[in-house]
Amino acid sequence: MSSAHAADVPRETAAGSARPAATPPRPLEGVRILDLGGIGPGPFAGMVLADLGAELIRVHRPQEAQAAARAQAAGQTAAAIGTVSPVLDRGKRSLVLDLKSEAGREVVLRLLPSLDAVIEGFRPGVAERMGLGPADLLAARPELVYGRITGWGQTGPDASKAGHDMNYIAGSGLLAQLGRAGQAPQFPANLAGDFGGGGMQLALGIVSALLRARISGRGSVVDATMGDGANLLWAMQFGFEAQGVWQEGRGQNMLDSGAPFYDVYTTADGGHVSVGCIEPQFFAEFVEKLGIADRLPAMARNEHRHPKHWAAQRAVFTEALGSRTRAELAELFAGSDACTVEIRSWAEAEADPHNRARDLFYRDEAGVRHPAPAPRFADLGGAAWAGGASAAKGASGADAPGAEASGTAVTDASGAASAETSAEVLGGDEPYVRPQRAPEVGEHTEQVLTSAGFSAEQIAQLREVGALG
Repeated sequence: MSSAHAADVPRETAAGSARPAATPPRPLEGVRILDLGGIGPGPFAGMVLADLGAELIRVHRPQEAQAAARAQAAGQTAAAIGTVSPVLDRGKRSLVLDLKSEAGREVVLRLLPSLDAVIEGFRPGVAERMGLGPADLLAARPELVYGRITGWGQTGPDASKAGHDMNYIAGSGLLAQLGRAGQAPQFPANLAGDFGGGGMQLALGIVSALLRARISGRGSVVDATMGDGANLLWAMQFGFEAQGVWQEGRGQNMLDSGAPFYDVYTTADGGHVSVGCIEPQFFAEFVEKLGIADRLPAMARNEHRHPKHWAAQRAVFTEALGSRTRAELAELFAGSDACTVEIRSWAEAEADPHNRARDLFYRDEAGVRHPAPAPRFADLGGAAWAGGASAAKGASGADAPGAEASGTAVTDASGAASAETSAEVLGGDEPYVRPQRAPEVGEHTEQVLTSAGFSAEQIAQLREVGALG
């Protein structure tokens, strides 16, 4: 983001940065971030930042490179053994480096002049013991943003305790609120802690700190934790509690399966539909579509939200929805404002016309299903939602969403043409550039080191001492 160090260390073109000239630059193009390694929320934050245009350099340990080599020799892929995620690591570069060695530490210090941010996902104190903590790196580069992600935080009595997503949302109090009344708490996979509370908050913190560094020239440390972030996600319910319209406990409230008009129902063929007709106009349309007005208790407008009517409503809804197949209900509620949608499998969601029009998913060259980058950006007038012409058509010369962009050469910092061509533009009238594939372990080691000024002889020496695996 800052150009102060551009002359010191040339930057390579980011692996996911190729884009047609007609699309606006992605917001974080020109930002270079080093991810020191980790699992879950750190790589997810890195993926989000890379999708937004940042150059993400992911450090892989020598042991991971060795495991990847063994897997390749056995005819497996690196992804099969967990060293690289084809989705979380998309659009990144891979640098193999032994961070525990003095030589590895020196490599990081040599890279520092070209870095805007660092991501670190170790237990508190580990980075400091390696000489790669915030004090070490910000002393050498005061404008650096140092993003840290942990479960419990850098401070407090539990800071060094091990745990996983479920433990962090349990400790924060969130897990006790999730699930149905009378049943055990139900955790939502690892979405609330690892990703919504952890990785996404880390990405937001890094972007915020980068903006402040650009304005003030001062870097900072981002202390993102899965417990803190999960707690933050409950903000609306804390507000409802203060207003007297939410009580602590599972399955007793309007948005937690307590209310019949915000719940999941089983259909005649064993499928399921989601019902979310909270507002009176949507509730009225839901009732009209099902033809159940005469079976419901007499209620004034908006009175359906009073808990005294919930049991009676639920009985009617259960019977009416359960007497129809999921396909029948999909047809009945198609295009309506009744806020009722069939619960789809991934394959069904991928085939849905609306999702296809927006390219909500895409498949990479290996057939791996990816979620589309979000959110999307366009210059004013550059997309239909901004009041202008189709950006996808302007970029690719084709009317159909997902058309291939015309190939254009990408140049690196030295001006030399690279082998990469423009990435595919997807999303119809609301475009995004499809990220490049995830790297092989160590794929960009020499490239990244050369960009930091290491000679071929120095790189060979690093390999000799085991710093590069």
